[in-house]
Amino acid sequence: QVQLVESGGGLVQPGGSLRLSCAASISISSINTMGWYRQPPGKQRDLVATVSGGGNIVYADSVKGRFTISRDNAKNMLYLQMNSLKPGDTAVYYCWALRRASYWGQGTQVTVSS
Repeated sequence: QVQLVESGGGLVQPGGSLRLSCAASISISSINTMGWYRQPPGKQRDLVATVSGGGNIVYADSVKGRFTISRDNAKNMLYLQMNSLKPGDTAVYYCWALRRASYWGQGTQVTVSS
């Protein structure tokens, strides 16, 4: 069983930055792949970025060059640095981990608005 707790969401103006954090209840060195997904209002949940234990990273085309995913195995933390935010980035952001099964955090709201 893996528990994931996100933090760092909030309201930001277009062009601004936010850093999301995800704390895991177990050593993430035992978790193969972790990532971030997001669900805009009234839409499906989609992939934002994933990172494997070996360091392979995948980004959605819509966030390439603006978002950076990273993991700190020593602290059991996953991060998402989001720069140049746009109103279209408004969504609930979920932390995800794959370790024999999929695990999800409760989500954190990110709102980009002037």
